Amino acid sequence: MNPLKSDEYPAVYTAYIETVVGDVMDNLAEQVLSFPAFLDSISEDMGDYTYAEGKWTIKEVLGHILDTERIMAYRALRFARNDMKELHGFDQENFVIYARHNERSIASFKAEFIFLRKANLAFFEHLSEAELDRRGMASERLLSVHALLYIIAGHLNHHRLILQERYLNTNTINDLVSELQH
Repeated sequence: MNPLKSDEYPAVYTAYIETVVGDVMDNLAEQVLSFPAFLDSISEDMGDYTYAEGKWTIKEVLGHILDTERIMAYRALRFARNDMKELHGFDQENFVIYARHNERSIASFKAEFIFLRKANLAFFEHLSEAELDRRGMASERLLSVHALLYIIAGHLNHHRLILQERYLNTNTINDLVSELQH
């Protein structure tokens, strides 16, 4: 696969893309193993936890990761098939509000992620360089199929880091335990 070029994506996705080191397909495949293992480290009791007022719960973050992967993969499919119709953006806040993520278990997100990512990998692995280079408009931004693969991998990296730093760090867990004891 050719290296990703900066003209294949808008700057708004740079933070996600920069988290992907090495081959993007290797990253996507590795995440099939490492992200479910990470989810195994989160107790079901922690699923409804949020680190601040107005922030999503852990379960809502997990649902957001899955929703976003679906949307980005759909965009990749449309662009790879040379569909030139502009695709609208999505309101991530509304997706979370109406998804009922907090009614689910962390284990269900884990299982769904594995199925979703494996299905997406099966699609991505068969894209030609020409298909990867195709571009389309989504959310009023021009981006390539190739860039969408990086965005999918990087978006997961981004939210995993947020979960680790803001939800699951030792201080956060100690605060939660203290709160539950009172």
